[in-house]
Amino acid sequence: MKPEEAVALALQVAEEGIKLGEMPIGAVVLQGNKVIGRGYTQEQKLGRRIVHADLMAMLEADTQIGFKRSTEPLTLAVNLEPCMMCLGAAITLGIERVWFALESPNDGAVELLSHWHPPVEQPYFCRPKEIKGGFHRQEAQEQFARYAAIESAPKGMREWALGLSEL
Repeated sequence: MKPEEAVALALQVAEEGIKLGEMPIGAVVLQGNKVIGRGYTQEQKLGRRIVHADLMAMLEADTQIGFKRSTEPLTLAVNLEPCMMCLGAAITLGIERVWFALESPNDGAVELLSHWHPPVEQPYFCRPKEIKGGFHRQEAQEQFARYAAIESAPKGMREWALGLSEL
C-alpha cells in the first residue's frame, strides 16, 4: 500500500472520532497491506489522557500479532505526527515505517528520535527504517479546523487544533 493510501485510511478513522466529539486524530497499523489495527483518540469517551489514536491502533495490532514478531513489515499511518509515547510504542511493536499527514510542532517526536542512539539496536527494538510526513496534509488541517469550530469541545483542545490547522 502506498503512503497516500494508508494516510487516507487514517484520515477516515479520524472522521469517525470527530463525529463522536473526539480530537480528529486517526491511525491504522498495516501488516504488509492488511489493516490489523485502527483507532482514533478517545480522551473524551474514556476520560483518560494516554488513549491516543496511534496507541489504540497499535494495541489492536499487538492483540492480532501476539508476542511473536510479524513476518511482514508493520506500518503505522496517522494523520498527525506521533508523539514520543506513540513512537516509543511503535519501536516496541516493531513498526518499520511511519507515515503521517501533518507535523505536530508542540509534541511530535520525529526530531527527537533522530537523537536516539542506543549502544546496540536489536532487530526487535530499533527505530523505524522510514518516517515520512506530508501525505494529505491539507485534509488533516481541514479536519483540525472543523474540530476547532466545535464550541462544545474543550477550549484548550480547540485552540490546539486551530494552531495545527494554521501550520
